[in-house]
Amino acid sequence: MPTSLRLEIFPADLNATVRFYVDLLGFVVDDDRRADPLPYIALSRDGFRLGAVALPGGVPAYRHPPTGVEIVVEVDYLHAERDRIVRAGWPLQEDITLRPWGLKDFRLLDPDGHYLRFTTHGR
Repeated sequence: MPTSLRLEIFPADLNATVRFYVDLLGFVVDDDRRADPLPYIALSRDGFRLGAVALPGGVPAYRHPPTGVEIVVEVDYLHAERDRIVRAGWPLQEDITLRPWGLKDFRLLDPDGHYLRFTTHGR
């Protein structure tokens, strides 16, 4: 089996996380355990896997954003992604910009402040 990557985040509100990642960004729910004692949800979009865990008693300070991490999502149709997000009323941190390294991207925050950068595919 090839190596894969799954990110895990620790949101304050799993329902808000689902609305953001599923309804706004087009992820699908692969595993929904929000009713479990340790609520968890697994989401995916193409090869991107994301887990979200609601920790009892809240999130420890060392797991709070921002911690210098950015979640990078490489897409085929950057303008279409941005347009869909803007039409839905979600604010961008920065609109599409051509970077010095030759790629274009735009940036936004999820409901818990995790920094997302949507970009064209790297070289």
